[in-house]
Amino acid sequence: MKTYIMALDQGTTSSRAIIFDKGGIPISSARKEFRQIFPKPGWVEHDPLEIWESQKSVACMAIRKAGIKPEQIASIGIANQRETTVLWDRNTGRPAYNAIVWQCRRTSDICKSIEADGKGEIIRRKTGLLLDAYFSATKIKWILDKVPGLRRKAEAGEICFGTVDSWLLFKLTGEHLTDVSNASRTMLLNIKTGKWDKELLEIFGVPEKILPGIKPSSGYFGKTKKEIFGKEISVGGIAGDQQAALFGQACFERGSAKNTYGTGCFMLVNTGEKPVFSENHLLTTIAWDIGDGIEYALEGSVFTGGEVIKWLRDSLKIMKSASESEDMAERVSDNGGVYFVPAFAGLGAPYWEPDVRGTVFGITSGTSPYNIARAALESIAFQSRDLIECLQEDLGIKIKSLKVDGGACVNNFLMQFQSDILGIPVVRTAVPETTALGVACLAGLSCGYWKSKKDIRKNWRADKTFKPEITSYERELRISKWKKAVEAARGFK
Repeated sequence: MKTYIMALDQGTTSSRAIIFDKGGIPISSARKEFRQIFPKPGWVEHDPLEIWESQKSVACMAIRKAGIKPEQIASIGIANQRETTVLWDRNTGRPAYNAIVWQCRRTSDICKSIEADGKGEIIRRKTGLLLDAYFSATKIKWILDKVPGLRRKAEAGEICFGTVDSWLLFKLTGEHLTDVSNASRTMLLNIKTGKWDKELLEIFGVPEKILPGIKPSSGYFGKTKKEIFGKEISVGGIAGDQQAALFGQACFERGSAKNTYGTGCFMLVNTGEKPVFSENHLLTTIAWDIGDGIEYALEGSVFTGGEVIKWLRDSLKIMKSASESEDMAERVSDNGGVYFVPAFAGLGAPYWEPDVRGTVFGITSGTSPYNIARAALESIAFQSRDLIECLQEDLGIKIKSLKVDGGACVNNFLMQFQSDILGIPVVRTAVPETTALGVACLAGLSCGYWKSKKDIRKNWRADKTFKPEITSYERELRISKWKKAVEAARGFK
């Protein structure tokens, strides 16, 4: 009987399930969107029960579509939107509040207060992260402070905290665990020891009793409840979505890099067995632990990536589908002097300025929707270029090529422009859903479905390589104009 690995890929706007065979080829998939909740400007929430129901639904759907039985699933891997924070009742499993999403800015003032107390450098040194509302710790504090009686219950051990992986695992198995990659994004983990840090817990006012146990990214996390799939299935891998994508791209050597183009853009470069602390406001994070020790990565995050195209579609309504953006961009020979800084939720790395807002420069009476669409796509590539420039400085090496994945990497215009503006090859993987593939590989390694990283590397395949087609003079001219636009946006607050 043939066996497979199922990946649950729980993202910011949708839940997906993909089933992979031994060659790392997806044989079926299912996807379901869920509500985005915006209680106030800058606030973003999800309903945890909606996340769970959508994820359970697509998992069952993927098995049916594959025409296989649950007993043919050798293991399940869970990848998740990171930093998004869920608190729930340990006994009833009911959420104590909506999930506060990684994009949410409501805790910015908490961060400013902690920074004013001189704690920012302690946090950076221990966690590798910059003090920002992006991460989980201040979200936990906000919920505990705002929900009546919740802090008392938390201190009594009646409340669980988890990032979305931990929430899904609890609903699947009843276990309260997370992996080291997700734990490193909470701002409560000492990334050198791989353990929760008491000083950090005290700074953020988080009771230790609410925290999940920490395990390697590849290993046994428990078995699913029989009523979910009709059979118990082992959960063998968990990783934050971007670390999972780095693994799925087989970026196993120091200096190997990938960029994921999703709602945001996330560029990670493998730094090996020692953490590298950035001088350019990038993040030091744990990449994974497959049972033989922690490996680290440097990361830069673009808050608004593919979301800018969704905004053009849904708010400006200049296109009916995101896929139309490629054709619109190619209908004009250039951007017409238009530069788009899509800071809808502030600027991420390397600026970390949450108060900057989206701005469009260079509009004239002759500006067309095509120029706007082209400038929007170019903004994704420009922001990613800013990241790779900083990564190279921090590592002291030249990144020779960039592996790419995520929904927007299917856009040939964007990928070609990315290569042009970087001046290096951009390599698109044959399996764009590398987040799901990566966590499937972690789960597969834990149960012996794949024996080693060599099997993972052997399965990796390129779809297309984009090479630079513009001169260095033209590249630098465009970069200089982009930088002027960013500086102008930073000045308008």
